[in-house]
Amino acid sequence: MAKIRVFLADDHAVLRAGLRLLINTQSDLEVVGEAGDATSTLAGVARCHPDIVSLDLSMPGGSGFKLIETIVQQHAPTRVLVLTMHDDPAYFRMAIAAGASGYVVKKSADSELLTALRTVASGRPYVMVSLHATDPAPKERTATMHRAGAATLEQLSEREREVFIAIAQGHTSQSIADKLFLSVKTIESYRARLMTKLGLKNRAELTQFAIEMGLLGPTK
Repeated sequence: MAKIRVFLADDHAVLRAGLRLLINTQSDLEVVGEAGDATSTLAGVARCHPDIVSLDLSMPGGSGFKLIETIVQQHAPTRVLVLTMHDDPAYFRMAIAAGASGYVVKKSADSELLTALRTVASGRPYVMVSLHATDPAPKERTATMHRAGAATLEQLSEREREVFIAIAQGHTSQSIADKLFLSVKTIESYRARLMTKLGLKNRAELTQFAIEMGLLGPTK
């Protein structure tokens, strides 16, 4: 079985060394490259063609969120797993909106990273963040979302639900269209219809909604 190819993008060399040692001890994982800034990361990803980029959001050379967008758009099927110090739902939402497939907080990296890499490599999202830890929204809003969400999801057709989950998992319209044997235009129509039905504004809200409704599995 081919190993999962991982590229490490973090400006802390000591941390990269520790992650490289951890990952390379696994029989199914290998580090194929690393970089400490945004420019070197893009060059390295283009050269190494990794399955996953383990990406720190705070590196020299540019916005971490913009870097996620560029990797996802220009180097598919490479996936991005954010490994960050920010245990913050706002950062999580922006990372998911940019196209990240997973989000892990550095303080738990030793116990979470290997599972996260395998999960993301399999095409499933992995989230380890305290979604409500610093969320300014009142608790009543979450309870209301669950009640309203359950009722709204029942109104979705089987195909709408299928597209909804695929979008929440971070798949592009093209990849969803290919999987379902539909046109990209049709998928975009489903996306617009879903946003209207669910009362959501963007993919970050859609992904958080899917997690809170239990459609993407338990949140760490």
